[in-house]
Amino acid sequence: MDPVVSAVTDRIRGRSRETRAAYLERIAAAGRELRDRGPARGRLGCANLAHGFAAATRDDKADLRGTAKPGVAIVTSYNDMLSAHQPYETYPPELKRAVRAAGGVAQVAGGVPAMCDGITQGRAGMELSLYSRDVIAMATAIALSHDMFDASLLLGVCDKIVPGLFIGALHFGHLPAIFVPAGPMTSGLPNKVKARTRQEFAEGKITRLEMLDAEAKSYHSPGTCTFYGTANSNQLLIEVMGLHLPGATFVNPHTELRHALTEAAARRAVEITPHGDEYTPLGEVVDEKAIVNAAVALLASGGSTNHTLHLVAMAAAAGITLTWDDLADLSKAVPLLTRMYPNGQADVNHFHAAGGMAVFIGELLDAGLLHDDVLTVAGRGLDLYRSAPALKEGTLVWEERPPLPGGGSADPDVLRPVSAPFSPDGGIHMLDGNLGRAVSKVSAVKPEHLVIEAPARVFDDQLDLLRAFEAGELDGRDFVAVVRYQGPSANGMPELHKLTPPLAVLLDRGQQVAIVTDGRMSGASGKVPAAIHLSPEAAHGGPIALVRDGDVIRLDSVAGTLTVLADLSGRTPDGAPLTDAQWAGTGRELFHAFRRTVGPAERGASVFGNGCQG
Repeated sequence: MDPVVSAVTDRIRGRSRETRAAYLERIAAAGRELRDRGPARGRLGCANLAHGFAAATRDDKADLRGTAKPGVAIVTSYNDMLSAHQPYETYPPELKRAVRAAGGVAQVAGGVPAMCDGITQGRAGMELSLYSRDVIAMATAIALSHDMFDASLLLGVCDKIVPGLFIGALHFGHLPAIFVPAGPMTSGLPNKVKARTRQEFAEGKITRLEMLDAEAKSYHSPGTCTFYGTANSNQLLIEVMGLHLPGATFVNPHTELRHALTEAAARRAVEITPHGDEYTPLGEVVDEKAIVNAAVALLASGGSTNHTLHLVAMAAAAGITLTWDDLADLSKAVPLLTRMYPNGQADVNHFHAAGGMAVFIGELLDAGLLHDDVLTVAGRGLDLYRSAPALKEGTLVWEERPPLPGGGSADPDVLRPVSAPFSPDGGIHMLDGNLGRAVSKVSAVKPEHLVIEAPARVFDDQLDLLRAFEAGELDGRDFVAVVRYQGPSANGMPELHKLTPPLAVLLDRGQQVAIVTDGRMSGASGKVPAAIHLSPEAAHGGPIALVRDGDVIRLDSVAGTLTVLADLSGRTPDGAPLTDAQWAGTGRELFHAFRRTVGPAERGASVFGNGCQG
């Protein structure tokens, strides 16, 4: 193993010893009960069980009355408004048939909400986005709380949905769980054209109708958006943690191979229940090594900054304490192997065609950057994930990719070996300084923009920055936009990705610009240098609340520092977060309790707290 990866893993294991042991003890007791006493529903009272199968088909009802067949829960995020989740419409009957053929019986246990950050970007609904992760975790727990099930199939793709399903399912960590992806839509408008069109619209050079036509060519069919944002980062990380079947992540929807993989996931869920020979509880799959593997994969792929929040919260649900210091140390040792938009012009379909997950995982394993000795839903050892799925005369098989000249990648502009990376370190850097701690995604930022020192221009609302841009107030000047009162406690920590196009316009005009915020910028953060997730946030009295227009700020993503070159002593905040009365509309008033209980960004911005939530 790489010495840094090994040391970070040992450090995480040491600090998590008590909480992890408590978690494992709890799920082990529940697992023993399942193995000793048969399918879970067998312990229900007659009235309880009758409620559980009242609406089932005749055949399923007969199976659910007995205890010969394991029960499999389907937890779905299906809705037909969001492209990524629309393919799930047909999954339940498909999964039920495959589970039945494998000797089990499946039921849709419940649904979870799935909101789209792309739709809510810059809108009030975005202020519910991060909170939705914990709502989804609770909804998953409600679905599994009926004690009818011996395994689960989790249907989710985007932003907060996968982390929420993951956290909720870990509270039933004695049950095996397999994530069943839907796959990305086919490639649409080239990313370079899309980015240029957005900047032209920000400058007023094209009409709204022209902009809408371009966006509709980018997001054009069922499937996940093809850029490498949080949704596709989710999918890549879940496979590296061994919770997808090998190679299932980036197969397009409604293809023969996609259907074959969906059916295979259902069959595998039956095989790994407590009543077979390959019992694979989720809580044992997600151990310290799996969490480190996910962190390495995030960095090596230049993945979403949202996972500096999500991974911390996901690990905590398994009794594991992951910190930003762990991510910072790993980032120095892990090379950047991919260039997918916004880090490059390729999308996830190009990555998949270049060799995709099999080559990516194989390269990191060979370099000692991933732990191989882990439990996965496919069996023991991450080495199983070097193989890619294929159909041979209608039969699903897994094959190792044949070697190619210069390595396993078919396109070195998209996917490279560890020996010739795009960058010697990971795409995410951690920043420290007298403003607090922050995250900086550098994989899409040009080297000449990695260090910026300029006067602050302070905003307490992203709309104020947009208005200043439209009025020409930001033209011809270097500045660091400080956008504050955007943290988890202030307003739910919305993504501020709508600010990227106007700031990119100014950057292209030769101005030195950057953004510093206690909010988020999204997995689609682009070429504008940014210090995000700043903690402590302004609403908690963080130093960012004391910054004034004209204070010089130095953002140095190379040295990992974030500093205000001004004396803040004696100052008091001149802004404030919205009051409960002001933070209303679009359902936000329903989440006042979340604002009061949510933790800081460094600890995952979760309402559940830290450590083993058992």
